[in-house]
Amino acid sequence: MTADDIAPAPDAPATSDEIVTSPGFEELGITGSLLKAIKDLGYETPSPIQAATIPTLLRGRDVVGMAQTGTGKTAAFALPVLERLEPGQKTPQALVLAPTRELALQVCEAFEAYSTKMKGVHVLPVYGGQGYGVQLSALRRGVDVVVGTPGRIMDHLAKGTLDLSELKYLVLDEADEMLKMGFAEDVEQILAQTPEEKQVALFSATMPASIRRLAQQYLRDPEEITVKSKTATNTNITQRYLVVSYAQKVDALTRILEIENFDGMIVFVRTKNETETLAEKLRARGYSAAAINGDVPQVQRERSVNQLKDGKLDILVATDVAARGLDVERISHVVNFDIPTDTESYVHRIGRTGRAGRTGDAISFITPRERYLLKHIEKATRQAPAQMQLPTTEDVNTTRLARFDDAITSALEETRRIEAFRDIIAHYVRNHDVPEADVAAALAVVAQGETPLLLDPENDELSRAVERDNRPPRERSDRSNDRGDRGDRAPRERRGRGDYAPYRIEVGRRHRVEPRQIVGALANEGGLGRDDFGAIAIKPDFSIVELPVNMDPSVLDKLRDTRISGKLIEIRPDRGVPNRRAPRDRDDRGGYDRDDRGSRGYSRDDRGSRDDHARDDRPARKPRHKN
Repeated sequence: MTADDIAPAPDAPATSDEIVTSPGFEELGITGSLLKAIKDLGYETPSPIQAATIPTLLRGRDVVGMAQTGTGKTAAFALPVLERLEPGQKTPQALVLAPTRELALQVCEAFEAYSTKMKGVHVLPVYGGQGYGVQLSALRRGVDVVVGTPGRIMDHLAKGTLDLSELKYLVLDEADEMLKMGFAEDVEQILAQTPEEKQVALFSATMPASIRRLAQQYLRDPEEITVKSKTATNTNITQRYLVVSYAQKVDALTRILEIENFDGMIVFVRTKNETETLAEKLRARGYSAAAINGDVPQVQRERSVNQLKDGKLDILVATDVAARGLDVERISHVVNFDIPTDTESYVHRIGRTGRAGRTGDAISFITPRERYLLKHIEKATRQAPAQMQLPTTEDVNTTRLARFDDAITSALEETRRIEAFRDIIAHYVRNHDVPEADVAAALAVVAQGETPLLLDPENDELSRAVERDNRPPRERSDRSNDRGDRGDRAPRERRGRGDYAPYRIEVGRRHRVEPRQIVGALANEGGLGRDDFGAIAIKPDFSIVELPVNMDPSVLDKLRDTRISGKLIEIRPDRGVPNRRAPRDRDDRGGYDRDDRGSRGYSRDDRGSRDDHARDDRPARKPRHKN
């Protein structure tokens, strides 16, 4: 983070006889190896939320921080926690609750980056979808900071594998998002199992009544700090985005690289492992790419950056931490291969291009579930990213032919080498009685190798898949939504996942469960995608959720220990239980009565980033009756 990356100081303009200076991190109370680490990362001037929050937390006072996403909240709470941490204790001293696994991973990576020069600090991410073995072994060895999602934290507490008895610091990050996703009861149950004598920091972009009630009940005389985001990007950076599923990102990136006229590029990914994986895939496709992340030695990182500057390298695949403060004139494009969930990281990333008055391009890959982040980006950057289309096969073929023409033209200018080959070609023509045009075409085949020069438009599955992902949610179905105000959605186009099977979970209306809680919990714990949910029918004591028939058994294993509103869901295939009041709950096709779903009329925002769900185009299923 450099000075020009930080949001401006609060509104207090300097006058002719007054100079306004921002305190450094030293003045805020950050010392020793922690201070050295953040300086090495390029942190120079604290953002307003950091300047206001760090001293307060270091004094031991509880904090309610109201700040928009992208104002630097992570460092605002992570630095005070690390400054006061006493490494080496077996049980966690700090717990950070985050609404999503993506945010939990980012917060964890930030803690790790800040503590690189501190001895014995262990940070553990705890979230659904990751195997329990890794988490359990780390907890047994002892960790200082746990960063996790409410569902998985609750799971560990229920199993007795997470001991919070010695907890000193608790952070609720993006508390309003946690409550929107239905984690209110989980958060309260977690808070109830922590020591009374602890310091609590609550951060939220908004302050609804539910957040204020939470703060009044669980925080002690908190100081309220409100900072509005002033983050904005240079107007000379063109921002675009492409909606694309995760599985298609590499192919989509490759196609964009073929079309875009770029000089140097940084491709940002979320994890260290992904930097190496993606760089290797790009090299296999003929691009000069290298990975830089926190684990790459500093000497090697500097070598890669210098190669980018000198034109010996065209693409750097990087994590946020590795690219902070990077200023290379050749960087014409930034690609967010994994979009960050906080806009501060987004602004820092795209700020690597368009520097010192130059123009730049920023392209972000957004999965259908991440569409909601566009509003955050627009608010933080004061620019609305433009939706782009995946280059077509025609676009790619035109570009390839143009480059092929250029290669021929360039070769023709090497007159000496051309002259030497004339006799060879003439000899071949005389002895084999083959037209010169055929010989030229054969040489092109030899030069091209096994890879076809042109793409086949008839076999362009990538374009068809991306086109479906880019359709507005209500246009992904075969007919428009004409069902009135019930909130039931029209069926969307199938994506080759087969039919759906009903699963029963032991939470229902009596437990005050809502569809968004079900979707959020199952998606987080099982790693399910947006096409994996069919109809959801909430009954008084249980709910029926339709999931793919061909779902991997390992997903079901991950879901068995899932809790919603603190209750174990005990998921299992629904076999048609006798007490289910079949005549009332089933329609004449044997499916679930759409009108009985009542509370299922929810919007995309309710489900985090889920799109439409109802599946009316399924084959009719015959009712099953037990004798």
